[in-house]
Amino acid sequence: MEIFITRHGQTDWNVLGKLQGQTDIELNDTGRQQAKETGELIKNENIDLIISSPLKRAKETAEIINRNFNVSIIEDKRLMERRFGKFEGLDKKDREKLKEINPEINDVWDYNRNIDFYNMETMKEFCSRIYEFLDDMIKNYKDKNILIVTHGGASVPIKCYFMKYPLEKLVDRDAIKGLKNCEIAKFEI
Repeated sequence: MEIFITRHGQTDWNVLGKLQGQTDIELNDTGRQQAKETGELIKNENIDLIISSPLKRAKETAEIINRNFNVSIIEDKRLMERRFGKFEGLDKKDREKLKEINPEINDVWDYNRNIDFYNMETMKEFCSRIYEFLDDMIKNYKDKNILIVTHGGASVPIKCYFMKYPLEKLVDRDAIKGLKNCEIAKFEI
């Protein structure tokens, strides 16, 4: 079983540095081109199934890449980006201002602290739903090669799962780097 993971293509909010979370933002033209190029890059791989986050930016990325495969696309909401609550839509400057007011915000990626700020999904909730998805995927599609289309934040626990990186070591956003727009990671089981 081969697992390919990619992050959706670029959106206007990516360009503006806005935190998207579960806000349903579409790809921009650059993102569509990135998805097309990613599809070309992996077109000779044996992909049996694509599983995508249902958010527009991931779904459209999956559809564009699938032009090279013509396989079924299944949407699974467990692949959605982390819910960032009131942080969604804030750019880096606004987020920095909030960090000055409450320095604990710096720890929102710390799995052990499991901080719940501003209606944000905690790290343990977030990682739990991603791991549940991955366990189910491996059990239900063990003889398939799968492309997962997801989000930058969601790619972090996915990489931890396959790299056997302990979630307890996730203490900041840089512990394991999330995928860049349309970057591919590959794992074998």
